[in-house]
Formats: sequence, C-alpha cells, structure tokens
Amino acid sequence: MGGRGRVAGVYCLELAGQDDAFAVCEAESAATGVEAIGAGLATARAVSDRLGQLAFTRRASELVGTTDPSVESAAALLRSAVVEREEAADRSESVDRRGSVAVRAVDVRGTTGVDTQRAERVLGGILVDRGLTVDLDDPDHELRALFAGPPGSDGEETVETAAEDADGVCALGWLTHAVERSFGDRTPSDRPFFQPGSMDPILARALVNVAGAQPGTTLLDPMCGTGGLLLEGALVGARVVGVDAQAKMVRGTRRNFRDLVPDAPTAVCRGDARRLPLADDAVDAAVVDVPYGRQSKIEAESLDTLVSDALAEVRRVAPRAVVVGDRSWAVTAREAGWTIQAQFERRVHRSLVRYVLVLER
Repeated sequence: MGGRGRVAGVYCLELAGQDDAFAVCEAESAATGVEAIGAGLATARAVSDRLGQLAFTRRASELVGTTDPSVESAAALLRSAVVEREEAADRSESVDRRGSVAVRAVDVRGTTGVDTQRAERVLGGILVDRGLTVDLDDPDHELRALFAGPPGSDGEETVETAAEDADGVCALGWLTHAVERSFGDRTPSDRPFFQPGSMDPILARALVNVAGAQPGTTLLDPMCGTGGLLLEGALVGARVVGVDAQAKMVRGTRRNFRDLVPDAPTAVCRGDARRLPLADDAVDAAVVDVPYGRQSKIEAESLDTLVSDALAEVRRVAPRAVVVGDRSWAVTAREAGWTIQAQFERRVHRSLVRYVLVLER
C-alpha cells in the first residue's frame, strides 16, 4: 500500500483457506488492486457486488489504516484516525460511525500471539472516550482489528506482499461485507447425479470465478462430467455450455440442472473435447477438470494426447481457461499455444494434490 498509517478508499479482505495466493487470484474477479499484506489478509482499492460470490474471501472492511501488529500500535492508529476526522469535520471519513459499535480483534491464524481480548478493551475504550456507544451483542457497526504475521508465517507458501517488512501487520477497518458461503455446505452427493471423487463446490466456485464467470459471460466445460463446475458457473450468473464424451454424464448433468437450477441458461451435449461443436471465440472462458490418472480408464499416453488436443481446441473457442488436474499440465498448455498467467498447487489430502493453471491466449 505504499506505507503504513491512515488510508482512504481501500478495503481489507479476510481470506479463507490456507492458500493465500490462490485466494488473492480469486478475489481479483470481484475487486481491483488486490495485494497480500499478511497471512490471511489482503487489500483492495475497490470491491464490487460480486464479492458475495467468492469462495475464499470471508469478509471485507473499509480500511482505516495499517500498522505494526501490537495493541499499542493499533491504539495509536485509531486515535490518530479519530483526531484526523474531528479536525477535518468530514462526515464521510471512515472512522465516523453513527449508532452503536463493537470491536472484534482477531489473531489471524494464530500468527502473532496478540491478546485479542485486551485489544478489544483498549480500542473499544478509545471509541467510548470519543462518545460512541458500544453494543457487543447487536452493534450497528463493527470495527475489526486484524493482527497477522507476514505472508507464509502460517507455514504456507509466501505470496507477494505490499507490507514493507517481515514483522506482520495490524489492519483496522469497518466491516462492510460478510460473505455468505452457504454453498460450501453442499456436497456432490447432495445432487441427484454424482460420481465418487467429484470436486467439492467451494473449489469449483473458486475456479469458475478465476475463469471470469459472471452475468453476461459464457463459460465452457469441455469435459463436464457430472456438471459440478457448470453448476457453480450458473449460480454466479454465467451462461454455461457443457460437453462430455459419455452419454451417461450428459444425462446426469442435465438432470442436476433440472433439479437444482432449472432456469439457468444451459446447453449440455455429448461430444469430443478435441473437436468441439462451437465456432471460433464462441465462449468467454473455459474450465477444464482433466481426468485423473488413477481414476481415469484412459491410458497415460492417450490421456496426454487427449489433453494436448483438447487444450488446443479450447484455445480456438475461448481466450481464457482454467485447468485443474492431478499433475501439472503446464508444458502441454504452452505447447498448445497458451500463456500461463498463474499456477497453484492445492493439497486435497495426503495422496492428492490438485494443480491449477490460469491460461490466457
């Protein structure tokens, strides 16, 4: 953010999961200027109403400022912000809140050891001294004090950060968005048609967001299987097109859509991912869940050829794609003419890692 202290027009995002780089990538589909500032935290210059569709962002707050991760520094920042607001007499300043308030302090992922109860008492006392009413049960406004270690301090891979040192950060902000992630309560087995090993809805939602699915766009899955990725694409408002080589999968996907999102604009057909029944540039983006080697009946050599031909064909019909598999298809994607914008490794369990590629034509 170019330094610590008071800021204006910036939001703090609280990230879910443990892979902050992937969460930041997804957040960019609903916010601008997203930068990691600490373990589980990022800032954004602006957020859209699509924030509520994200899988790996829990909350957004209008940022008061950032400082060192200590109660004393947080208190100094809040006092400074209150004084600046009073001196400016500017009712739009982010520290001005009418009605009752509460302070919620969080030691993000346990990375700082800060005494959060003490932080809430001290920061709440500053607000009371300035004439605000505290209501811990049902406040009109919530000030969040987020204490986080540097990126990677929770044992995960380090991501690029806007913080200026490795000591961590405290971000103060007024809560504006609490993301409802009820779709994460669903499981593939809740659908009328599913297969063992189907992708969980949270990851599927994140992948379609990264691909760019939203109202007014068309999203393709050329190996749609049971339709899990297409369902999430439809739920965020995209038109979806599915293709699968197996008639059973096509029938099952259609059944899932009839039962779960019957009004979604959907086209699902049997076909070959290597020869899609689509015109050039027919869709805005594609998501490709490559058959896994251990679960697929396709021989390894045939699978390599299938993926190579399919990625070349997807490039013909879409300018952007997200590919996920149980191994990296980076070399194959480059050979098919794609440019790799980002790549991630997401551990599902001890024996399965999902490799994600974000591709641009």
